[in-house]
Amino acid sequence: MADRLSAREAVALVADDFTELPHSAGESAPDGPLGWPGYGAARARAAERTGEQESVVCGTASVEGTRAVVVAFEFGFLGGSLGERTGDRLVAAYDHARAHRLPVVPLVATGGSRMQEGMLALTQLQRVACASALTREAGLPQIAVVRDPTTGGGWATLGAGADVVLALPGAQVGFAGSRVRPADADPAAYTAEAQVAAGAADALVRPEELRGTLGRWLRLLTRPSTAPVPPPLPLGATDLPATGWDAVRRARSPERPRATAYLDACLTSRVTLSGDRCGGTDPDGMLCGFGEQEGRTVAYAAQTGAATRPAGYRTAARLVRLADRLGIPVLTLVDTPGAANDAEAERQGAGAAIADLFGAVAAARTPVTTLVVGEGGSGGALALAAPGNTWATPDSYFSVIAPELAAAILKRPPEEVEETADRLRVRPQDLVELGVVRGVVGPADRTPRA
Repeated sequence: MADRLSAREAVALVADDFTELPHSAGESAPDGPLGWPGYGAARARAAERTGEQESVVCGTASVEGTRAVVVAFEFGFLGGSLGERTGDRLVAAYDHARAHRLPVVPLVATGGSRMQEGMLALTQLQRVACASALTREAGLPQIAVVRDPTTGGGWATLGAGADVVLALPGAQVGFAGSRVRPADADPAAYTAEAQVAAGAADALVRPEELRGTLGRWLRLLTRPSTAPVPPPLPLGATDLPATGWDAVRRARSPERPRATAYLDACLTSRVTLSGDRCGGTDPDGMLCGFGEQEGRTVAYAAQTGAATRPAGYRTAARLVRLADRLGIPVLTLVDTPGAANDAEAERQGAGAAIADLFGAVAAARTPVTTLVVGEGGSGGALALAAPGNTWATPDSYFSVIAPELAAAILKRPPEEVEETADRLRVRPQDLVELGVVRGVVGPADRTPRA
C-alpha cells in the first residue's frame, strides 16, 4: 500500500467544504480510565505528531454535490484505535446525521480497540453499532470506504456494517490484525481484494476514482421514490410463440437479449452491489445494484440466464431490503433455468437462500416490478418475481419445472417433451390467461396482451 493518508487528507480526497463537528474537551485522568502508565504521554505525542486530539475526525462535507456526515480515522493517532472519546465523537456524528437527514460516510483506517482503556474501549463498539442501527432505521444510507489498515472492531462495525463497502486496492482489511493472526495464516486472505472476492465488500476503487464513485453512490441512494418502475420494453422477439416448445426454444436461444442488454437500455450511472455478506458472490448468475432512470433511482436484481447460486439469492435479498429501507423502487429481471442444484449449492444453503429472497420480496413496502426476459425455471425464478406486478417478454417462458424434467418425472419418452411443454402452458400469453403475469410487454407500448 502507498503512503497512508491522514484523516484530513482522506476527507480532501473525496469531499469539499468540510466543516468539523463540535466535540467535548476530553478526559480528566492523565493516564485514562485504567490509569495505564504512560498513556497520557502517548496521547500527547500522538497529538503533536498528527495535529489531532483524537483518532477520528467528524464533520459534514459535500461529496460531488451531496451533503453527508464524513467520519475519517487518523491512523497516526495511536493506530486509529477506538477509545471512549472516539466513541463519543462517532455517536455524536451519527446523531447529527439523523437530526439533519444526512447519509454517513466512514473513511476507516484503524487497528481496533484501544488496549490502554481496556473493556471500556471495547464497549464503544456497542455504542457505534447502536448509533449505526438507529441511522439505518431512519432510512439513511451508510457508505464506508475501507483504507489501510481496517481491522478489528472498526472493520466489524463501521466498515463491514455499512450498507455499501468500497475498498482501496492493496489495503489490509480483516477482523484479525497483522500481529494477532495465526503464524501460518495466508496474508492474502486479509486484503481488500480478498474481502471483495468473499462478498464482504462491494468493490475495489482506486484513489483517483474514489470521489466520483462515492458521489454516484450517495446521489443514487439519497433519492427515494414511491412510483413503481415501468416494465422495460422487449429487446428481442415481438411476436408471440405459437407453441409451448417454441416459447422454450426462444428463451433458450443464445441470440436472445440478456440482463445486461436490458439494464443498459433502461438505466444509466449504474453502481454494483456485490456479495451476500456471508462469504459468497455470484457474478455469473445475479447482477445487483442501483441505476438512474429519467432522473430517479431504481434498484435492480437481474438473473443472467445461468443457474443462480445461493450467494446470488442472498445478494438479491440484501438489495431488496436496502432499497426498501431507503424507499427506492426495485426492478427484477427473471432469467434462469433454475436454482443451482449441485451438492455445493446444497452445502451453501440453497433452500434457505431462496426462502430469504421470497421473504424479502414479500415483505417489501417499496414497489417491486418484475420482467421475465428469458427462462423462468421453477422456484429459483419465482423467488425474484413480484406478486401481482410481474410481466413477460414475448421470448420468455415461466414453468413449474422444465419440460424435459416434467416428462422424465412422468416417465414419458423424450419425443413427448414438446407436448409436455404445451400441457404446462408456459407461453407468455398462457401466463396472462392464467393470471400469473399482468401482461406481455409490447414493442411500442406496455399494454397487457393475452
